[in-house]
Amino acid sequence: MSRAFVKEDGPTRWEPPVVFAYQVRQAGENEVLHQGDDLLELLHWLEGQQQGGYELRERGGLLLAATAE
Repeated sequence: MSRAFVKEDGPTRWEPPVVFAYQVRQAGENEVLHQGDDLLELLHWLEGQQQGGYELRERGGLLLAATAE
């Protein structure tokens, strides 16, 4: 195996970073509250929130859905 795919600082193999397709944030904030690859699961999560002011964005930052405050 190529050394490019082996971590030098530990016995475990290299794993690619986890990047999710969708993120939920508080409106106007950068902190990610919930993230995942399943769009329907995230929409159900948004529906269950008591207070509004959330944004559902795709990885590139495009706004897909928002809840009213």
